[in-house]
Amino acid sequence: MARKTYITAIREALAEEMRRDERVFLIGEDVRLGVFAGTRGLHAEFGDKRVIDTPISELAVAGAGVGAAATGLRPVVDLMFGTFLYLAFDQIANQAGAMRYMFGGQTTLPMVYMVQNGSGSSAGPHHSQSVHPFFMNMPLIKVVMPSTPADVKGLLKAAIRDDNPVVFLNHLALGGQRSELPEDDAIIPLGKGEIKRAGVDVTICAAGLMVHHALKAALALATEGIEAEVIDLRTLKPWDEALVLTSVAKTGRFVAVDESHPVCGAASEWAATVAEKAFHDLKAAPQRVSAKPVPIPFSPVLEKAAIPSPEDIVAAAKRTLEEA
Repeated sequence: MARKTYITAIREALAEEMRRDERVFLIGEDVRLGVFAGTRGLHAEFGDKRVIDTPISELAVAGAGVGAAATGLRPVVDLMFGTFLYLAFDQIANQAGAMRYMFGGQTTLPMVYMVQNGSGSSAGPHHSQSVHPFFMNMPLIKVVMPSTPADVKGLLKAAIRDDNPVVFLNHLALGGQRSELPEDDAIIPLGKGEIKRAGVDVTICAAGLMVHHALKAALALATEGIEAEVIDLRTLKPWDEALVLTSVAKTGRFVAVDESHPVCGAASEWAATVAEKAFHDLKAAPQRVSAKPVPIPFSPVLEKAAIPSPEDIVAAAKRTLEEA
């Protein structure tokens, strides 16, 4: 298997799915140019009708995707930054997320909203917030946040083939990351997490960039004789409760790591579920590691201080051991 970048994995997944199914098309702002390079070169192969540049009107583009999906096409709507989804909120929440229910299942909504999510580029609050908890809270919306090139390719292909709306969040800081990509059609089912590092002392749960922070924390903990198990959820909704609960039954300790804010964030959902469903397995209270409750700063120094670090994760894991 060849080693390729995260961005290359996105481009390969899109191209392969567009070749496989002529109903798949790409629509969004500067998708021909490919500002983040994930859509670059697709227009040359697929042309104007399947790679469509739009005006800067997120609500209109998101709505066009809903209409296309409801009438039999499979759009990938690229809205660039996760925070731009706020401008399309009505179409995602009130239309894409509710239409299949309102129509009694007589139609499907096979569409993907694809954006860059999270911090790491010092782009300030309008471009660097982690928006995934908003969409985790919406019925019938699936939410995906990969951490590796192999995962993004397999998950994006699964998202495009799904008959429900999917919010697909690529972390802004991972575009240049490299790993081996399978050459076959390696679909990764939505809702299935993966143990990225086995351990017996504490379970650390994360997604996206935070998986890499968790792995760094696990290496640091190992130097002190603490073996952490790191779970990459990959899909935030539906998320792999069974995998997490099985791990907690083994370790007895749990740390939820998420780049969004603490109130109603993803870490809160995971910690609450563990406390509710694995109470008798726990040897210590679950710990949450989240971003500071502020807009993500423009300053690189302040941005780094605002989001969870490997050191924060190490400290949280040690707190669960201190309670034993």
